[in-house]
Amino acid sequence: MALRTYRPTSPGKRGMVSISFDEITKSVPEKSLLKPFRKKAGRNNRGVVTVRHRGGGPKRRLRAIDFRRDKLGVPGKVAAIEYDPTRSARIALIHYVDGDKRYILAPLGLGVGDIIKAGDGAEIKPGNALPLGSIPDGTLIHNIELQPGKGGQLVRSAGVGAQLLSKEDKHSLIRLPSGEVRRFLADCLATVGQVGNVEHQGVKLGKAGRRRLLGRRPKVRGSAMTPRDHPHGGGEGRAPRGMAPKTPWGKPALGRKTRRNKASDRLIVRRRNVEK
Repeated sequence: MALRTYRPTSPGKRGMVSISFDEITKSVPEKSLLKPFRKKAGRNNRGVVTVRHRGGGPKRRLRAIDFRRDKLGVPGKVAAIEYDPTRSARIALIHYVDGDKRYILAPLGLGVGDIIKAGDGAEIKPGNALPLGSIPDGTLIHNIELQPGKGGQLVRSAGVGAQLLSKEDKHSLIRLPSGEVRRFLADCLATVGQVGNVEHQGVKLGKAGRRRLLGRRPKVRGSAMTPRDHPHGGGEGRAPRGMAPKTPWGKPALGRKTRRNKASDRLIVRRRNVEK
């Protein structure tokens, strides 16, 4: 897997950098694991825009990813490494010995033909899922559960990995990719290894059209709007904000705390935004 650059045959290709698909071994997805993906264009069930600058792009089908890893003790063989249009990471198609087929996130180093397993007695190698209490300290992990049996919710993007630091009674201490150190119950499952496609961060779209294909619509600066459309708008020529940054609805845009889950504060040992 490597980054691919282009000859500057057009302004868009001059700065374009993409990922080569050398690790992809299958181009047609498993039909039984596909789900419909209906686009919302940033709107809620009442048709009101709740997320701006969303919409468009080609049709996609969701791949059903096994985040729970609940096939405990059943070995499975990696049949293919595939592309997922709805996520940055690659996915691996697993054929289990009981005939079941599932997708999992493809960690770095996992290849076709490898055998994976989930459960307390699984070997410590990329792709295997174990309880945090059974994983050695210092191991890189991903797809971490917040609650036992709920399925992995953290550390699922391309190239990321968390590190298991230590164990404290019935909790395990983990450093997340953001730098936050947090306690997790030792019964929570996590997958060994770092998420693959590590060079995803080096991608440069190069032109606006590629961003539109991702379902991202153009953004307009508030200072370019009229006063009725945005608090930063208006004035003759270019003008400073003259106020603290605000959203189009007049709410503070920077520096305002948005965290609402106070119940889990006791599990956070070190926050990611600690001032040095």
